[in-house]
Amino acid sequence: MPTVETIYLGELRTEATHLRSGTKLVTDAPPDNQGKGEFFSPTDLLATSLGSCMVTIMGIAARTHNFDIDGAKLVITKIMTAEAPRRIAEIVIDITFPHDNYSEKEKKIIGHAVKNCPVALSLHPDVKQTVTLHYL
Repeated sequence: MPTVETIYLGELRTEATHLRSGTKLVTDAPPDNQGKGEFFSPTDLLATSLGSCMVTIMGIAARTHNFDIDGAKLVITKIMTAEAPRRIAEIVIDITFPHDNYSEKEKKIIGHAVKNCPVALSLHPDVKQTVTLHYL
């Protein structure tokens, strides 16, 4: 069964519908690539997918091992190549956890999730993934 249906709206915009839930999202080309930048660009979504995947896998691991990461905040920076062809060179993710009372075992579990989320494992090795974990 298909997962997403996408319609090109014109003016470098698309509307994607998640078929199971009916949730919609619109993409727009960024201003540095002829777009208006009024919505997520497709490459923004890729960077967002990486961060969301990592924290989701962390959440699953935390639930499995009876601790929580509720309130963790991600700041994601997408860095494009300067040369053609246009592509993502690096995704920088800073993850801040709301406290620092995680055991060493729990921190190891969190670190393992960073490296083993499906999106991280699906990206081409040329896309640098820089992840920093901050515990308050």
